[in-house]
Amino acid sequence: MSEQPAGTTPRLEADEKISHVMIYTLSGIYWGELITKSIIRVSTWLRTNAVPDRITLHNAKGMITTGGQVSPTSYTELHISLSQIQAFHLIPPEQDPIDYDPTEPNRKMEPVLILLSSFQFKGYLRLSTTSTVKKFLDVTHELYTPIYDAEITNLLLPNLGSIKVPYTLIRQETAIFAKR
Repeated sequence: MSEQPAGTTPRLEADEKISHVMIYTLSGIYWGELITKSIIRVSTWLRTNAVPDRITLHNAKGMITTGGQVSPTSYTELHISLSQIQAFHLIPPEQDPIDYDPTEPNRKMEPVLILLSSFQFKGYLRLSTTSTVKKFLDVTHELYTPIYDAEITNLLLPNLGSIKVPYTLIRQETAIFAKR
């Protein structure tokens, strides 16, 4: 891709699409335009082998959420290392189709509260009906865990309000899980 003027979206190839995403790190949130191949399901992308080592956001904004800064900073292009990403989701109203069969027997949606830096995620884990949150965390060693129907707030900056998303990915090793 060639250099683009500030505030413009890079030219897409025929097999690419733009999705609007939000990324959470230990110190802030970043949002912008993500360019991927059209066949990629962006919501689950971080759980696949197709994800790069760095996520590039175009026409991005970011906000430090641990020190009281409340006004976003703009970036033409922002590169975030995958190892820094604590949570990730599409920005509503964008959403992908659900990644499970809702009629699948012996499955339940277990309410959980997740603490991640200054953010609180209230949502649901999809578990076996014989499992618990503790058992799930003991046996799954996945990098990113899907959380469904999440409401996200910042405990240090309540004026940010909340955002509701149908699906978010949480970095399991850095999150604190609580049963609701």
